[in-house]
Amino acid sequence: MSSSLKALFSVCAIAAASAAYADAQMLNLYSARHYSTDEELYNGFTKATGIKINRVDSDDAGIIARLKAEGQSSPADVILLVDAARLYRGEVDGLFQPIRSKPLEDVIPANLRAHPAADGSISWFGLSTRARVIVYNKAKVKPEDVATYESLADPKFKGQLCIRSGSHPYNLSLFGTMVEHLGEQKAEAWIKGMTANLARTPKGGDIDQIKGVASGECTIGVSNSYYLARLMRSAKPEDQAVAAKVGVVFPNQSSWGTHLNIAGGAVARHAKNKDNAIKFLEYLASPVAQNYFANGNNEWPAARNVELDNPALKTMTQGKPFKSETIPISAAGRNQVKVQQMLDRAGFQ
Repeated sequence: MSSSLKALFSVCAIAAASAAYADAQMLNLYSARHYSTDEELYNGFTKATGIKINRVDSDDAGIIARLKAEGQSSPADVILLVDAARLYRGEVDGLFQPIRSKPLEDVIPANLRAHPAADGSISWFGLSTRARVIVYNKAKVKPEDVATYESLADPKFKGQLCIRSGSHPYNLSLFGTMVEHLGEQKAEAWIKGMTANLARTPKGGDIDQIKGVASGECTIGVSNSYYLARLMRSAKPEDQAVAAKVGVVFPNQSSWGTHLNIAGGAVARHAKNKDNAIKFLEYLASPVAQNYFANGNNEWPAARNVELDNPALKTMTQGKPFKSETIPISAAGRNQVKVQQMLDRAGFQ
């Protein structure tokens, strides 16, 4: 072989090795988590592993649509979504790659992850949780009067309920699990009862519902817990004033427990950096990252045996653990079509 050919092969070998190294140090993330506080979380992974994260941000629906459009050419390695129904849909549509990971399986409870396939592999894992709580005007409502989700449909609250759109994923997930608890007939009657109790046409986000309760526009409302925690931890006097006027109930403590929605992650179906993707999900389930979810965005850890250190969340629960429902969160996705049909029949927008 001539010296020139040897040199050429040497250059090609170096280039190939460099490309392989680049892949080994890279992770392509599609994320629906729109929280600026997550930047430190991602930086922590890179510092710990040397793996650089390239991130694409969108909402859940946008990410699922993009994955479908890209198909096998998608560069995505990891998918982060913020709703159980969306994770279930991604699984059903074949957008995720089932994996085996002992670190994840050891710490993420079975009800907060996808149902395992025949070979034991799992399509997605919950990584943080947010409770769907009832907020009430402390001057007008007693907490015992809103101790359950069922009470939201009590006729005595006619014209007093504030809640965001029934078609929003947060509510679809709650309503989907209520179908599991109550059965279809009773769940639809419950939805009709809530429709009759609306103080206004559903609008805005969860913080708008909390503000409506505080102002007296309505007396009861529904919110994810981390929105109330944001107001409680805010440095703005007006936010603290809103938080001071409302109380919070973790519903159904005497029955099946409070509904938890999740933010979760999966390895993309066509991931080019699968090992890095699994490392990243395992990192997000580690105590360091789990505490960051709690302190950075006021979410509860999904992993077992993680000590919580967040003053607002502790205040909400009076420093005590609350009972959460244990049915598989995937039920929220499985029942989504049925729930939407119920909402249409009830006229719940």
